[in-house]
Amino acid sequence: MRRLGRMGWTAVAVATASAAIVAAGLAMRLQIPAQDRIRPGVVSGDDVVGLAYPLLGLLLTLRRPRLLPAWLMLGGGLATATLCLSQGFYERAHLAGDRTTVALIGDYNAAMGAVCIVCVDLLIPLLFPDGRLPSRRWRPVAVFAVGTIVVLAFLHVVRPSAPGAPNPLAVPVLAPLAELAAASDVDWYLIAEGLCLLSLVDRFRTTDAAGRRQIGWLLYAVAANWAMESWMPFSVAAMLTTAAIPVAVAVAVTRYRLYGIDTLVSRTLIAAGLVGAVGAVYFAVSTLGLVAAGLGQLAGLAAALFAGAAFQPLRRALRRLVDLAFYGYSGDPRRLAERLTMEVHSADPAGALASVVATARESLNVSGVIVEVAGGRPGRVAIGTVGAAPREVPLVWHGEPVGRMLIGRPGPRRFPRAYDERMIATLTPFAADVAHAARMAADLQRSRERILAAREEERRRLRRDLHDGLGQALGDMSMSVTVARKLLRDSPESAEPLLARLRGGMDRITQEIRELVYGLRPPALDDLGLALAVGRLAEPDARVETRGDLGVLPAAVEVAAYRIAQEALTNARRHARASSILVELSRSPEALCLRVRDDGAGLPPDARAGVGLASMRERAAELGGTCAVTSAPGEGTVVEIVLPVSEDPAPAPGPGGPTAPPPPEAPPPPEAPPPPEAPRRPETFLQAAGLEALGRA
Repeated sequence: MRRLGRMGWTAVAVATASAAIVAAGLAMRLQIPAQDRIRPGVVSGDDVVGLAYPLLGLLLTLRRPRLLPAWLMLGGGLATATLCLSQGFYERAHLAGDRTTVALIGDYNAAMGAVCIVCVDLLIPLLFPDGRLPSRRWRPVAVFAVGTIVVLAFLHVVRPSAPGAPNPLAVPVLAPLAELAAASDVDWYLIAEGLCLLSLVDRFRTTDAAGRRQIGWLLYAVAANWAMESWMPFSVAAMLTTAAIPVAVAVAVTRYRLYGIDTLVSRTLIAAGLVGAVGAVYFAVSTLGLVAAGLGQLAGLAAALFAGAAFQPLRRALRRLVDLAFYGYSGDPRRLAERLTMEVHSADPAGALASVVATARESLNVSGVIVEVAGGRPGRVAIGTVGAAPREVPLVWHGEPVGRMLIGRPGPRRFPRAYDERMIATLTPFAADVAHAARMAADLQRSRERILAAREEERRRLRRDLHDGLGQALGDMSMSVTVARKLLRDSPESAEPLLARLRGGMDRITQEIRELVYGLRPPALDDLGLALAVGRLAEPDARVETRGDLGVLPAAVEVAAYRIAQEALTNARRHARASSILVELSRSPEALCLRVRDDGAGLPPDARAGVGLASMRERAAELGGTCAVTSAPGEGTVVEIVLPVSEDPAPAPGPGGPTAPPPPEAPPPPEAPPPPEAPRRPETFLQAAGLEALGRA
């Protein structure tokens, strides 16, 4: 606990003395019979002021020892507490008929009352909430207000003696001024207090949003106290609203739940409007019942039914009017939804996201709004600055987190809706939808870029393989054939080793062509079909189960399923140490499902996805499918892939399904003149060397 300094102990002493003096005054007045009391009740507004102001002033002083309004609350509360005790002496002297004592106590009450008014009613509004005047031009106002109250209290103390009540402090020289002040019809107290409250209006106009809310708390409490004092003076409600003023000061200075003043003021206005409207209905009906004799009961029933039916629509209408008065058109959730709908429909996802962020900042009247899209482009759209501690609102699209919205501090507009839940609830679904759309658009763009890059890389690879591999090999073979032809004419026995090397080169070229073709599409899919091709991958330690017609599938779906099954089987054999592996292939009208299940060790909890898992997910995502990998230590791993299948896929050639009809036979070309007869030995050589196999390959 923090040690109290000299100022802290002084505040504790003042607050303790005030509470003790109020208690003593209450005890003294309780001893006076009720019929003999001058004031109607034992507890008065002075008791509340003398107790509430010092205690809350002590609270503020302990938090901020040098805050001047806190010391004004302590001083004004102590002065008012002494009035509670002097009231007891006043009533006792009045009952005893001691008019001199009554006059002296009256003078003391006037002096202490002036101190209380100066501290509580004048200086606190002028110096609220930071202990400084709004500006230098308010210094004359402060001097006038305080001087007026002090002069009036002084003239009251030195007033001439009233008949039967001598004033020992009377100053005859000032008697004309005292009589003039007493006879004046001008309420100087009300003028001085009004001027000081007007300073709050000036401060409200020039301060920031937090300062406006601070002033709003004080003005709300003062307005409620004025209403209760005018309507029900000396009542419990009036005393509670009197105690609410120092509470409002404490809330505003400490900024505890500062933003609640928006809701408090708006709901008060709505409640007052509802009470006034219902009261007007019943007054009109009652008047109608008096005019039309015999309709009183019927009119009362009609009034009750009308009030019940119109209550909810009237409440909504009043809420819209209050929101319009407080926040303008930007504070209406319906208008905000209409504007967001137009913004979203009139732009692409990225542009719509920027429009939503700009609209959010304008509607909430905050320093900045940022929308961060999870795993997509644009990853971050910011308008303004949100500061060091923004409010974070998660963006969820159909249960899937798609990002977050960061809301900055309130702007300078009056009562901005920085943390109004209805406005944020209206904004969040639009922001989530547009963030999801922006992410999907970015994913689509990246997919297109990857497809284009993959196509160009494949073309470059094919060009390199054909040019650097097959091209050079065929060029070398062409030169070898030329050399062999010459050797066969000149020295046949020397051509045999060259022809043998040429045959080996032909075999290598054939193998390269097969590998090239296999890289484009696994030949097993065309030779065996998907089910048998996966079955060959599963041999010898895995089982394959199939359901549905797997014969007619799009080529891309077949390749993706084959490659994913190959990768999943490789992972299970290499890492899982499984005793059994099951591969399931099932076909529905909408999708092809591939499930690879093993009973191995499973993935560790902190395992990160490697190249294999990433490639499986990418292959599934490229076709609009899903890839789910579930695993638990000791329970094995399940890889489940779902690939969408179009309703009318193009038939794929191969033994697993029907083949495409053969193209119509082309008309035979016109007969060309027979070429000149070539020597038989080269032709026999070509057949022996197997060059016709190259053509078939």
